[in-house]
Amino acid sequence: MQYIQDQFIGDHFDTMVYRVLLATVLCGLIGFERELKNHHAGFRTHILVGVGACVMMLLSVYGFDSYIDNHDTVRFDPARIPSYVISGIGFLGAGTILVHGMTIRGLTTAASIWTVAGLGLVIGAGMYALGILATAVVLLSLIFLNSFEKLFSRHKDANHLHILVGYEAYLGHVFDLFDEFELAIKRMEIKNDDFEQRHVYIELEKHQTFDRHDLLDRVSKLEDITYIYNKNDMNIN
Repeated sequence: MQYIQDQFIGDHFDTMVYRVLLATVLCGLIGFERELKNHHAGFRTHILVGVGACVMMLLSVYGFDSYIDNHDTVRFDPARIPSYVISGIGFLGAGTILVHGMTIRGLTTAASIWTVAGLGLVIGAGMYALGILATAVVLLSLIFLNSFEKLFSRHKDANHLHILVGYEAYLGHVFDLFDEFELAIKRMEIKNDDFEQRHVYIELEKHQTFDRHDLLDRVSKLEDITYIYNKNDMNIN
């Protein structure tokens, strides 16, 4: 019983409480931004990762004091546990990355999870100023740099088409239209689903001049074309 009381009123307990709460707030702010954008890993996930990393860092810093004080021969590297946290968090980040055809989603969220793990370690080590600064930089990057990315990726998105066709559809008609518009295809991928339909992902060569709206309209009127999507335009069903 006395051992348990010492745990709660020990020299370091107040410090550990403060660090866990600060890690919760900072990592929660980043998770809240992901939650607002409807990503799979949001508010709770980022808090759990950050607090877990903070706890591991606190264990590394304070958890072995009694062994070191009572045994002169005991030596401990406080960086050993954090190194496993950094390398091990990759499995969780990888789970947020989704590949759908030629579209990859979740890379930013995976990076934010890895970052909050680092924030938890930093706060657990007592580097408050660095943790607050890093949180501010991450939030500014996630909130404001997204607009700049859209400006640079606008023309890139125009080169990608996603077409949903039935199994009986003749894709030669689609390619005949591309020939009519004198368009060169850089890459194409076809995937079958469980609903007797095929997903056709087409990436066009860059710097080709064509009437995108006319192309989408012509493709949508072909037989057995049920869906066509281009990021710069509305869905056509």
